[in-house]
Amino acid sequence: MKVRLLLPLLIVLSCTKTYDVVVVGGGTGGTAAAIEAARNGASVLVVEESPWLGGMLTSAGVSAIDGNYRLRGGIFKEFTDSLANRYGGLDSLKSGWVSNILFNPKVGAEILSNMARKAGAKVKNKTTVKYIKDHWKIKFSDGSSIIAKVLIDGTELGDLALEAGAALLDDSRALQDMTYVAIVKWYDHPVPIPQPEDYAPSLYGNCCATWPADMMLSYGALPDGHIMLNWPQGGNDIYLDYLSMSREEVYRKAKNRTLGYLYYLQNELGYNNLGVADDVYPSADGLPFYPYYRESRRIAGRDTMTLDAARRPYDFDLFSRAVAVGDYPVDHHHNQHPNADELSHLWYGKIPSFSVPLGVLVPVNLEDFLVADKAISVSWEMNGGTRLQPVVMGLGQAAGALAAIAVKTGRHPSEVPAAEVQKVLLDHGCYLLPFLDLKPGEDGFRELQEAGIKGEVKGTGRSVGWANETWVNTPKDNE
Repeated sequence: MKVRLLLPLLIVLSCTKTYDVVVVGGGTGGTAAAIEAARNGASVLVVEESPWLGGMLTSAGVSAIDGNYRLRGGIFKEFTDSLANRYGGLDSLKSGWVSNILFNPKVGAEILSNMARKAGAKVKNKTTVKYIKDHWKIKFSDGSSIIAKVLIDGTELGDLALEAGAALLDDSRALQDMTYVAIVKWYDHPVPIPQPEDYAPSLYGNCCATWPADMMLSYGALPDGHIMLNWPQGGNDIYLDYLSMSREEVYRKAKNRTLGYLYYLQNELGYNNLGVADDVYPSADGLPFYPYYRESRRIAGRDTMTLDAARRPYDFDLFSRAVAVGDYPVDHHHNQHPNADELSHLWYGKIPSFSVPLGVLVPVNLEDFLVADKAISVSWEMNGGTRLQPVVMGLGQAAGALAAIAVKTGRHPSEVPAAEVQKVLLDHGCYLLPFLDLKPGEDGFRELQEAGIKGEVKGTGRSVGWANETWVNTPKDNE
């Protein structure tokens, strides 16, 4: 009798496909991780709940990239070069004043899907994890099962890390405001929407307090004429304790805040012909597949990135394990929080450009598990600088390289020295340190980066408005 009961289980296990690397969550970091791991010879499966890859860049509609305009390297450079090719050059991407790189999310999703396919990564869209078991057996919502040698969390909120039992940092004092972005366009006729639930004109009354209405809308103007509605001041930012709420409730409340903003634009400001674009998202309401979360659960990693480490990198040893760079200020959104005044010191906090170390991707208590999006080991304050798309994409690329090396050499990711990952990243044109002296592909770039992570040369970082920077040899015209 026992033999009869075991036979079906043995048959199922023998038929279960094993992948070197499985990425759950095709977000910005997860997609980069899948591409990089596949390019390094790993068999890769990426599983994403939405129809698209790209996460906040595409599925959540935040198609305006913040920062790293002078630090374009690796997959981030490939992606932005592809955007430039689609639209006619990098200058054509400067269509809205919030960013130097804007694009239609649908175009971004097509580019990332093509990159993943060409790399050899297999993609399962519209699929979620039903359960995972150690080490790592996964069953999906479509009934399929697989085994992963290395599992990567590329979800928006660190859901897989929570499910897997990763140790988490206990410093989420106040979640940042979130946003349900909308991509809208001008029609040649009025496109009125019904008044949404919970609508109150007072929620949006100061949306033009700093900028006139036309300037407000040009903030997120996309190169093809569409507009990204992602306006923090009296717009569609909303504070919700979303980590403790049901997804349905979060989506309902956040969508209503955004639709209320559009209703206000139509009925109070007279933009009657402005409506949700009908040619971007294949969703029932034309809105993105999920909201933009600025903050996630965060693992307790083998390194933890902090504001002090960003401001004084040579007082810490994190630079020697650097794998990704950022140059944006510490940007927190707390306008909608009940205690917003107490959190105002975090808005646009000044730091120099910075590097992020490899250990933020590796939980202290799990083997063969990595994170590749906003769930990295980073302090609550510093999350305001590391949450931005180029940093997340760079960290995802590092996670993919680390996972592939670990599988190829038969080690746990925690056993792989940072130097081995850094070598692969330099091979692929990535920045490790934010030195502006030389760009990837220029003579001496690799040697300068290698000298920097060894501590043989040091950069001087400073905050210059929004253009945070670090130089080894500071140009006189920047002094």
